[in-house]
Amino acid sequence: MEQYIIKGGRPLIGEVTISGYKNAALGIIAAAIMTDETVKIDNVPRVKDIDVLLRAIEDIGAKVEREENSVTINASKINCLNVDFDYIRKIRASYYLLGALLGKYKNAQVALPGGCNIGSRPIDQHIKGFEALGSEVKIEHGLICAKSKNLTGAHIYFDGSSVGATINTMLAATMADGLTILENSAKEPHVVDVANFLNSMGANIKGAGTDVIRIKGVSKLHGSEYTIIPDQIEAGTFMFAAAASKGDVLIKNVIPKHLEAFTAKLLEIGAKVEEFDDAIRVKASGRLGNTHVKTLVYPGFLTDMQPQMTTLLAVSKGTSIVTESIFENRFKYVDELSRMGASIKVESNTAIIDGVERLTGAVVSAPDLRAGAALVIAGLMAEGYTIVENVEYIERGYENFEYKMQQLGAAIAKVDSEDAKAIQKFKLKVS
Repeated sequence: MEQYIIKGGRPLIGEVTISGYKNAALGIIAAAIMTDETVKIDNVPRVKDIDVLLRAIEDIGAKVEREENSVTINASKINCLNVDFDYIRKIRASYYLLGALLGKYKNAQVALPGGCNIGSRPIDQHIKGFEALGSEVKIEHGLICAKSKNLTGAHIYFDGSSVGATINTMLAATMADGLTILENSAKEPHVVDVANFLNSMGANIKGAGTDVIRIKGVSKLHGSEYTIIPDQIEAGTFMFAAAASKGDVLIKNVIPKHLEAFTAKLLEIGAKVEEFDDAIRVKASGRLGNTHVKTLVYPGFLTDMQPQMTTLLAVSKGTSIVTESIFENRFKYVDELSRMGASIKVESNTAIIDGVERLTGAVVSAPDLRAGAALVIAGLMAEGYTIVENVEYIERGYENFEYKMQQLGAAIAKVDSEDAKAIQKFKLKVS
């Protein structure tokens, strides 16, 4: 089993380039199978969730060629509309194949999705969208089965803002007859990116990024070449890591507007943030201050950045309160921070954090993707050595994570948990 070993106490200094947005790439790769022509997608991050989705579309007949951070897809030879493999069940975004296949072929069967266990993520709004377009949807034998003679545009009001349901319904509606209006749509940057990609293939989608999206169905889509936007969560993670380590980091290839909620909180607790056209610089020295944070849908403070924020506040002055309004299981990592000396009390969906002077190194285990990244940040701040287990979670969503940290001066390495020599070698190297 691989793990990260970290020696804390070194500030992160230098420059880091942010990869393409994993969450956008997943929707865009699914959308790419909706044309018989060749699609080239650039700035695709090399992370495990992407690898799984590419394998899945290959298994149903699409041709996939991968070169560094570019992927070329031709789906003209798709010969199966049943996506059910052990590995696809592990990722949440597998459900996007449902909207894409239903839109193109009016028939799809996809395994119920997995992903990180951070709380209930029902697919009822996805089903609501598909049924409104005229599809019959059943759940049988662990599969979601959607079938329709014809999809027809509809006026759909989502009960809650859901990125997954917005993208999935948008995919299906792209090739439905007539006009579809999606109200109370999610406004996240990756919703906009998927819509822009579909439009580059000949779709007619307006209003993405607002809460009302209008889709005029088209009979076919064509090939395209498209570049994915930078990953706002990866950018946010490095912003918080820079502040936590009392460092000075220029974070390149970002869209500063996507990071405003993170920037506002960092400034509030006393970090320095400078914005440029496509970069952001974060600098901190000394202990930072306290604040209150509540997770909200975009443009609010994203739930995917809550563990990183909580970790930073664990060593800030005074008492902070973090309220999680999106996922009920998102504080599972707090027990791991407590092993490192943090003083955090969780009551229902709220964490009350009494900032301590310092954390101390310990063996901790990542319970999910973002919490894993937060525990690495804790290791950077801690005194002594920290081992973070279950790094496969982190690798689901961060490209070259430990390498990028090393380039900024972090004492971090990925080692096999059984390899005592590698662990000893690392300790000798950084002592």
